[in-house]
Parts: sequence; structure tokens; C-alpha cells
Amino acid sequence: MSNGQRLLLKVTRESLPQVKDKYPFLYLERGRLEVDDSSVKWLDADGHVIPLPIATIATLLLGPGTSVTHEAIKTLVAANCSVSWVGEDCLLFYAAGFLATADTRNLKQQISLAADDARALDVARQLYARRFPDADLAGKRLPAMMGMEGQRVRSLYQQKAEQYQVGWKGRQYVPGKFELADITNQVLTASNAALYGILCSVIHSLGYSPHIGFIHSGSPLPFVYDMADLYKEHLCIDLAFATTRELAGRYNKQLVSARFRERALEMDLMAKITSDLQTLIGGKHGRRTGQ
Repeated sequence: MSNGQRLLLKVTRESLPQVKDKYPFLYLERGRLEVDDSSVKWLDADGHVIPLPIATIATLLLGPGTSVTHEAIKTLVAANCSVSWVGEDCLLFYAAGFLATADTRNLKQQISLAADDARALDVARQLYARRFPDADLAGKRLPAMMGMEGQRVRSLYQQKAEQYQVGWKGRQYVPGKFELADITNQVLTASNAALYGILCSVIHSLGYSPHIGFIHSGSPLPFVYDMADLYKEHLCIDLAFATTRELAGRYNKQLVSARFRERALEMDLMAKITSDLQTLIGGKHGRRTGQ
């Protein structure tokens, strides 16, 4: 797969940031992180050894085929560089390592907004306003806005089905039984999971919590689902109907992943998520020491 098709590009000496810059994310795959002369080195599958300026990186995203030494983790913690374990190109999120000295300002801001009913509702209105730019949401309560969104999504499914001439019987997803759904629903499920993985990585990396939401509740990752609805129309719903015809009745994981990556790159998804989070919640990029 060429670099132009990857959501996150292969790290090289040339692609690393200058010390004066703060680089929020760096994705690594198929290699090893270890410490040599008190600095963290990346040894890739081709035998290249690249020193990482971890003091200027907020989070390392470790993809498939990576290993890391105990000493490397200790050094990363000392430099306040957090670590997340993810699937290829961050399309799945598995776990995150938290720093004992991580800056909690962004988390405190998120909690402060969520704990105040009026301010939490204002954040929810901002989220819905992105999808209803011409609607007057002043005074609207959460159940009313959720009803509006439900109607919008159902209409969107039908519109896309007609646009791409794809049969549609409704959204169907049974956990653990992916293969029982039709092709369109399979693509929807896969692309949703990819989007959730990316959002988990970015939200953790910027010091927010995926567990504190403003619209969704009763689920493990309500804030991830809140944010995902901002991007689903193009990244997941349109993708699913557009790709159904291309798949010609047989699900192809590689093709779906490739199409998702193309769209994520086209819209500069990670940068957009970071900007949207700061607009909605406020706070700073990444993590620092203290607090």
C-alpha cells in the first residue's frame, strides 16, 4: 500500500517535527521502540533506526507489529508522552496508557461542562447545530433534538439508497453476527468502528474522556458517539451506499478500509476532530506536566 493511501504516513527523519513544534500524534507500526543512550529509538521493519523527539510528541499511537521495552515506557512517561495501542491506521482503538503527571485541564473543562445541566445542553445544541445549520435550536430540549436527528438519519438512509440505487430495509446490527447483515449494513458497521477507533485515540490524546458525553448515555463511550455523529454522513453513511455497488454482493474488508482511508485523508479527519473538540469544549492541544 502506498503512502498516498495510508491514513497516517510512515515515519521518516524528514517527517518528524522540529523541536520548536508540538506534534500531537505519531503513528508507528511494524517495528520496535527501545531506549539507547537515554533516548527513545524506533527500529522499523526495514532496519532503519530513527531517534524520536518524544518531548515534542503528545501521544504515540502503536499499531500492528509493534513492541516496546519496559525502559522505553519509563522514558516516555518521564517525557509526558502518552501511548495508545490501536489497529492499523488507528482504525480500531484497544487501550491507552495514562501518565501520572498528565495535565488534567481539558478533562476538568469537560467535566465542568457536563456537570452543569444548562452548559451541557448548550454543548449538545452546538453538536446538533452542525447538522441542522438552518434550524432554530434555542430553547430546544435534548429529547426534541434527538427526535430531529432520528428523522434526519432515517431520511438520509433513504436518500442515499435512492441516489446509489441500493435496496434498503433499514439499519441492522447484531453484535457478534456481522456476517448476517446485508452488504450495506456490514460497511456501515465497519466504517462506524473505524471512526470510533480514531475518535478514541484523538480524545484520549488530547486529555479528554470518551466516557463523559453530552447527548449519548448508558454506553461505554458516549462522548465518542457524540462526536462521531458529526462525521458519519460522509465517512460512513454515504460510503456504505456508494461502496455497496462496488462490492457487488461480496464484502471485502481491504476495499472498505481503503475507501474509508481515502475519505478520512480527503477531509483531514484528525485535524478536524482536534479543531472541533477545542471549539466545543475548549482546552489545549495534548498533555503537559502538572495538575
